[in-house]
Amino acid sequence: MAQGRKIGKIVAWFFAILALLIAVIVVVFLTFDWNRARPWVDDKVSQAIGRQFHITGDLKLGWARPPSETGWKRWVPWPRFTAQKITVANPDWAKQPYFATLDEIEFQVALLPLLAHDIVIPTINLVNPSIDLERLKDNRNNWTFKFQQSTEPSTWNLKLHDVAFAKGAIAVSDEITKADMQAVVDTLGQPVASAEAASEASAASAASAAAAASGAPANPASTSAGNSITTKNGPKPPVPPYGIGWTVKGTYNKTAVSGEGKVGGVLAIQDAERPFPVQADVRIGDTHIALVGTVTDPAHLAALDLRLWLQGVSMAHLYPITGVTLPETPPYATEGRLVGQFKKEGNVFKYENFTGRVGGSDINGSLVYAGRQPRPLLSGELVSHLLQFSDLAPIIGADSNASKAKRGEEKKQPSAKALPTEEFKTDRWKAIDTDVKFTGRRIIKDPDLPITDLYTHVVMKDGVLSLEPLKFGVAGGSLASNIHLDGSTTPLKGRVSTEARHLKLKQLFPNVKTMQSALGEVNGDAALSATGNSPATLAATSNGEVKALITDGTVSRLYMEAAGLNVANVVYEKLFGKRDVKINCAAADFVATNGVLESRVFALDTDDAVINMDGNVDLKTEEMDLAIHPHTKGFRVFSLRSPLYVKGTFKDPHVGVNAGALAVRGAAAVGLGLINPFAALIPLIAPSNNKPLPCQQMLADMRNAPSAPAAGQQQKAKAAPAYMSSDAAGASAPKAPAPASPSPASAAQYKGS
Repeated sequence: MAQGRKIGKIVAWFFAILALLIAVIVVVFLTFDWNRARPWVDDKVSQAIGRQFHITGDLKLGWARPPSETGWKRWVPWPRFTAQKITVANPDWAKQPYFATLDEIEFQVALLPLLAHDIVIPTINLVNPSIDLERLKDNRNNWTFKFQQSTEPSTWNLKLHDVAFAKGAIAVSDEITKADMQAVVDTLGQPVASAEAASEASAASAASAAAAASGAPANPASTSAGNSITTKNGPKPPVPPYGIGWTVKGTYNKTAVSGEGKVGGVLAIQDAERPFPVQADVRIGDTHIALVGTVTDPAHLAALDLRLWLQGVSMAHLYPITGVTLPETPPYATEGRLVGQFKKEGNVFKYENFTGRVGGSDINGSLVYAGRQPRPLLSGELVSHLLQFSDLAPIIGADSNASKAKRGEEKKQPSAKALPTEEFKTDRWKAIDTDVKFTGRRIIKDPDLPITDLYTHVVMKDGVLSLEPLKFGVAGGSLASNIHLDGSTTPLKGRVSTEARHLKLKQLFPNVKTMQSALGEVNGDAALSATGNSPATLAATSNGEVKALITDGTVSRLYMEAAGLNVANVVYEKLFGKRDVKINCAAADFVATNGVLESRVFALDTDDAVINMDGNVDLKTEEMDLAIHPHTKGFRVFSLRSPLYVKGTFKDPHVGVNAGALAVRGAAAVGLGLINPFAALIPLIAPSNNKPLPCQQMLADMRNAPSAPAAGQQQKAKAAPAYMSSDAAGASAPKAPAPASPSPASAAQYKGS
C-alpha cells in the first residue's frame, strides 16, 4: 500500500508539474516579447538566402483554433505568426536598395503534423508585397540567390497550400531587353471557374479586335471552346483556374507598353505536370498582342501552347519586340496557334496555320522560329489567295507619304522624285536568317489584267537577301526574276536579272478590240547591277542591259489612255493622230551605264514608217532627254511631222516638236508603251503582223542575252546597229516587198539571262 501511495504521489506530482510547465509555456508564449527574437531570425534567414534580411516591425505569435478542422482536432489551437515591415536587400550593384519589401506576412502552422516533421501551412497572407527585378548587360541579375547548402538532407517537409496577397507590385529593369516596366498584381476575388471558359471569352474579345482592324468579320468557330489548344494527343491534363490578375505599363526596347491579363495561382507555378494558364492583352507601341493558353512547367519554362492574335500598323514594327526581321507592310491582323519549346541549344516557336489580312490582301501559312547559332532562322510557307498589288508598295518604300507617316517612317518621299528614296534597313538583315516560300494565287493591279501564280523563295543569310526566283504569270506568259541584295556591305550591292516570255498582246489589252485579233507577244530580258541603300540610289548607279521585242499587233491612242501611259500617249498623237496603227515589230535595247539609260536600239516598224528613238535617261536625276525620228516609207499616203523630243523628269515630262533638226541628246526609253524605263524594265509596246525591212535584223540582234557587270563596275559601251541610222532607215525602207513576218514562236527563241 505504501508503495502504491508513493507511486500515486509521484504521478500526481508529475501531472502537476506538467500542468504547471504547460501553463508557464503558455504564459511565456502569450507574454513574451517576440521582437527580442528578431535579430536571431534576421541572422538565420540572411545566412540561408545570402542576402540581408530584416524585420523592422513587430514579430508576434498568437494562437487560434483552425477553422478547417473538425472533431476534437478543431480544439487543438494552431500558432499564428505575424511579422511586419520585412525587407530583403538587393546586391550592391542594383539600382534599388531592396529586392523585396513586405508590409506584413501572416500564417498559421498546423500543430499536430509537427510530430511527424511535417510543416503544414494552409495559407500565407502577404500585405502589399513589392519586388524589384534587375538585370545588367553582363547578364547579372538580382533574382538568383546563393542559398546556403546543407550537408545533410532535412528531415522536415514543408507543405504550403496557398499564397494570398493584395496589391502586389513588380518593377522590372532589364538592360538586355531595354525593359523598364511596372506591374500591379492582385489575387482575384475568386478563382475563375475554368481556364477554358476564360480562354473562350478572351479569344472572342481578341478576335473581335483583330477583325475590326482588318475589316473582316470575326470567325466564331475560331473562338469556341471546342478549338482549345492541347499540347499532346489524347485527353488534356487538368488546367488550374486563374488565380492572379495583373496590369503593366512602362517601356520595352524604348517602346511604350501597357496591358493586362490573368495567370494561374502562385503555387501552380511549381507544378511541372499541370499546364499553367495564361491570358494577356498587351499593346507595345502601335502593336496589339492578345494571347490565351497554357505554359508547361512555368518555373523552368519548358513549353507553351497559345492562341495568338497580332495586330499592328506594319509587320516591321515587330522587330523591336521579337528581334525577327520582317518587311514594311500595310496595317495587318493575324490569328494562329503558337507552340514553343525552350531548349538549351535554342528555343523553337511555331506559329501554325495562322490566317489574317495585310492591307487588302489575305495571308495564310505557318512559320517556324529556331533560336540557333550564330543567328536564329525563320522558315515557313505563306500563301495569299487574293493579293492587292498596292500592298507590296511599302516593301520598297513606294507607298504614299501618308502611309509612311502612319507606319512611323520619318523621311518623306520628295515630291519631285518618282523612284522610292526610303532606305532598306540592312542593319536588321544580320539579326536573323530567313528561308520562306511565298505564293500569291491571284494578284490584282488592274482588274482587267490579273497577275497569277506569283511565287518567290526568300532567303536571307548573314545580311544577304535573295529572291530566287521571283516569278508570276501575266497575259498568258510569264515574268521571272532573280534578285540578289548584299546588305552585308555598305553601300548595299544589288543584282537583278529578269526574263519575260510569251506575254500575249490580246491578253495584255483585253479591252482594246483591235488587239483581239493580234497574234503577237512580248518577250524580253534585263540584267542590271548597282550599289545603293534605296531603290532610287540603286537606279542611280545601275549598269547593265534591258531588251524587249514585240511582234504582231495594233496600237491606238485609246490603248495608250487605258494603259495610263501619259508620255507615250502624247508622242503617239503627235505622230499618228487618233487613228489605229498596225505594228509589224518593235525592238528596244537599252544600255545602263552608271545610272544613265542609253537607247542603243529603239525601233518601231509600221506599214507606213519606221520610227527610231535615241537619247538617254539619267536615273539619278530622273531627267529624260529623248529624240524620236519618224521615217516615211516611200510614197505611201502617210504624213509625219518633224522629229519630236521628250524632256523633263519622270514627274514632270514634256513632249514637243523639234523643228531644228536631229541633234537632240538622248536620255531614256519612253517609246510607245514606256513611261518609266527602270521601273518597267521591259517596255510593253503595241504590235502587228507585217514586218518590213528592219524586223529580221532586229529579231536576230535581240537573240543576244543582256549582261551586267559586277555591282559597282561600269557597263562597257556597245555600238548601235546599222539599221538604227537615219539614212539606213529612210533609204532602204521602200526597196523590195516586205519579207514575211517572224512568228510569235520564233520571236521568243532568243535566249535571255
